[in-house]
Amino acid sequence: MGALAHDGENHAADSTTPEVPALPACQILTAARLFDGINFPQDNMSVLIEGEKIKQTGSAGQLNALCENRIDLGDATILPGFIESHAHITFQNVKKDDLLEHGITTVRDTGGPLKAPEGGQGTLRLLSVGPIIQTPDGYPLNVFGGTGGDDHIGISVGSVVEAEKVVADLVAGGATAIKIALEPGGESGAPWMQPHAGQPLPPTPWPLLPQEIVNAIVTKAHELGKKVLVHVGENIGFERALDANVDEFSHIPCSEIREDLLQRAVDQDVTFVTTIDTLASCIDSSTQKGIHSNTMSLASKGAKFIYGSEIGHDNVPWGINGGELHMMLHLTSGETIDFTDVMNVLKAATSKAGEYLGLAPLGTLVSGAPADIIAVRGNPFEKFKILEYPDLVISGGRTIVNKFNEQPTTAEIDCLFTWAEAKYPDLFVPAGASTEILSIYSYRFYSTSNAYLGVSSADSHVYYMGADGLLQNEGPISNWLPVSGCR
Repeated sequence: MGALAHDGENHAADSTTPEVPALPACQILTAARLFDGINFPQDNMSVLIEGEKIKQTGSAGQLNALCENRIDLGDATILPGFIESHAHITFQNVKKDDLLEHGITTVRDTGGPLKAPEGGQGTLRLLSVGPIIQTPDGYPLNVFGGTGGDDHIGISVGSVVEAEKVVADLVAGGATAIKIALEPGGESGAPWMQPHAGQPLPPTPWPLLPQEIVNAIVTKAHELGKKVLVHVGENIGFERALDANVDEFSHIPCSEIREDLLQRAVDQDVTFVTTIDTLASCIDSSTQKGIHSNTMSLASKGAKFIYGSEIGHDNVPWGINGGELHMMLHLTSGETIDFTDVMNVLKAATSKAGEYLGLAPLGTLVSGAPADIIAVRGNPFEKFKILEYPDLVISGGRTIVNKFNEQPTTAEIDCLFTWAEAKYPDLFVPAGASTEILSIYSYRFYSTSNAYLGVSSADSHVYYMGADGLLQNEGPISNWLPVSGCR
């Protein structure tokens, strides 16, 4: 079978293929534990999905009569899909499917080419912030290079009028928030203090946006209903951001921040995205203070945190980051850790993030929430690491990964092939071909249309290859069997 040479890879996303399968009318998932993003996990619970939305949660006894399409995951935990609040997906050319397959169902792209919001129905939900607004010759373009603009990591402004226009243009182009840089450089251990792309590091201090321009950016963004994020690493930029009433610090700062400024940030209800694992080396060697001490001090003052691991860095998992969760737990919990602390960490990546982004009930499994769901074998409240390898991922009701899947029966595969021949008569000619087995594939070959339709026993996915010889992965067979009436 010629498809074997392609090793399951989709080489041409725009090739002619069968349409994306319709959503099952309903699905019920049952597991030993269910965390809805809000409440303590409950034992032996189910979630009912109707189309792209969560209908309700409850016991299997309560829900089973409402839907015949049921999957019992056994000793597993069902959770909302994770929300990554700080990433550079587009700028770093990170494959979106990788994030989705590893449990991130929504990502906020905070620095890079501007894109309209996308995804959510079987694809990664991406919320673009667009390029970071900076001063001329400042960060980030002075480190990463380029001329700047909507399709780069930074865009420079030199006046209040120019800054207000850039904000308006970004929002009109689909930016879900506005990000600015107030970074003079020089922080010990910071990733931006390393050479990039073979370019020497510019001498510090780097120029900063003046206060009047920062104020104008924040005012204009707020008029347009958008929050303002700021990249800050030390006290000067931190205070300038507070004076302008920014909404969010995109990192915990690298350098030790004055206690009065940390308290002021909490009093002003500013939210902090963690990225502690990414910036773990941001410590002053002389005082041993920096990102860790800042985090602990903020936590003791009652600061608000949401999860972010800065996907796009080469040392960050392209999915859920168990190390980030672990550091959040130990740095924000005080002298002792209890189960509420564990809950707060997971809420920061689910319900609290969805609420902060203005997308609630995204990040929960309550009625009306998008059906973005992950599940893992075992108990992630005891071991965060297993979240990095989810056994089930659902985006907008569509199954992306299902390692719980039972192998389809021969009868189910034959039924699906026969249904496909009737559903797509132009693709599978002549109908009624016999089912063959080669290696991991059960398949039918259609000589007139020169097409293959197969199911792989390796991943229980459906595959199609047309006359162009390009193998297309059409997703888990568990998506197709209910639609075709074969299960």
